[in-house]
Amino acid sequence: MSLILCIETGTDVCSVALSKDGRPVSLREEAGREHARNVAVFTEELFRETGLDMRDLDAVAVGRGPGSYTGLRIGTSFAKGLCYALGIPLVAVDSLEAMAVIACENHEAGLFRAESWETALLCPMIDARRMEVYAAVYDTTLRTVAPVAAEMVTADSFAGLIRPDREFFVFGNGAAKTLGVLPADGVRLLEVQPSARGLCRLAEEQFAAGETVDTAYFEPSYLKDFVVTKSKKKLF
Repeated sequence: MSLILCIETGTDVCSVALSKDGRPVSLREEAGREHARNVAVFTEELFRETGLDMRDLDAVAVGRGPGSYTGLRIGTSFAKGLCYALGIPLVAVDSLEAMAVIACENHEAGLFRAESWETALLCPMIDARRMEVYAAVYDTTLRTVAPVAAEMVTADSFAGLIRPDREFFVFGNGAAKTLGVLPADGVRLLEVQPSARGLCRLAEEQFAAGETVDTAYFEPSYLKDFVVTKSKKKLF
């Protein structure tokens, strides 16, 4: 089994977890705009708190997105730097699937109830501005029902998947704005946000299967092109 540092910075939450054998042993996270500083500070705090040595790491895992261009770049750059310095591999975990893992773990822990968990669908959403979200749909065994995509939310979104006789759980920082737009029957909002906690199990599975990425050439999944806009502020 393995010791893996897990990093998720694709939204306004900077989250870092230390995972042993697929389970988080320590976690640090905070919302804000200080990802470039916090990711290093949180990592140092995790090792100091646990008494573990960074040189004992077997791999570094990073949330591959989709998400914020800047946030993903910060997390990926930091993860690559550690991999190069320690001579260990990089694992890239789908950020939406990691959120679905958290939803499953919360259900197993009794943090919310479902009328029929076996038939329910999980739809993690990351805000992509206006009425667009990055989303995917999974069943409760984490089988992909609808792949990751940038979705303009309308009343027809996820047609055929939202039904009155089946719970369709939406969660993530893009989910709340879809309420009132998506059909009300069957749609339920969960309080689940992106977190490195969700990477732990998936990172362990991928690492054990040898599913690592090329550290030099890996790029996060942005889904949309990064657009540079001209500031409206007058500097002079």
